[in-house]
Amino acid sequence: MVSIDAQSLRSRNINTATRLIEITQQLRRDCDALRFAEPVTHVYNPLAYAWAAQQEYLQRFGDATGRCVLLGMNPGPYGMVQTGVPFGEVGMVRDWMLIQAPIAQPAVVHPKRPIQGFDCTRSEVSGRRLWGWAAERYGSAEQFFTKFFVVNYCPLVFMEAGGRNRTPDKLAKSERQALYAICDQALSATLECLEPSLAIGIGKFAEQKLLNLAADADYEIGCAPHPSPASPVANRGWPPLMDAVADRYGL
Repeated sequence: MVSIDAQSLRSRNINTATRLIEITQQLRRDCDALRFAEPVTHVYNPLAYAWAAQQEYLQRFGDATGRCVLLGMNPGPYGMVQTGVPFGEVGMVRDWMLIQAPIAQPAVVHPKRPIQGFDCTRSEVSGRRLWGWAAERYGSAEQFFTKFFVVNYCPLVFMEAGGRNRTPDKLAKSERQALYAICDQALSATLECLEPSLAIGIGKFAEQKLLNLAADADYEIGCAPHPSPASPVANRGWPPLMDAVADRYGL
């Protein structure tokens, strides 16, 4: 793992988006060097095979500081796994953000989890809820990104032999520790680069990751309910819950 020094990136007088790209490229390399044992049989890294879309996302929407950072956990199978964009529901990325880049393939593809990129017809519920809320409340993607930037804590997706998703918190302890060390460093550098006014964890996992870095934070930390369809609260109506969070912080 190579140390990411956000201050040294800043001293080179390159813009925020370019610094984010360099931080994300290092995160990609560090994650690609990790190895995972069973029950994990397949690991996808969208920062590698979907890099063209991720890079466009960073270039178009990453070049600003002082915004609210929304932090997710890790990619979903029909969202960032397909599009390379956090919470990246295909329709919202293509039609609202106007990002549509070529998507390659992971080194080893699980037969039950194909990568179809922007041809994927499945909708990522969490992404549809988050970006749908953003479009409803703020209108254009450009207007939303004047106030927010969205990142994921972990870029990797873990699958078991049968295709079942395995979340990072369910990894073996030694694997989890190695992964979290890399992701913590990248998140710290990302936050230092973005200089947020506020950082909101989308779900308790993400909130805790922000709190773990809070000792040196000069921004407020909050939490919003996760828009996952596994959440009964979100299924009863997620946009009003997120509206309440945004209203609380004057967003």
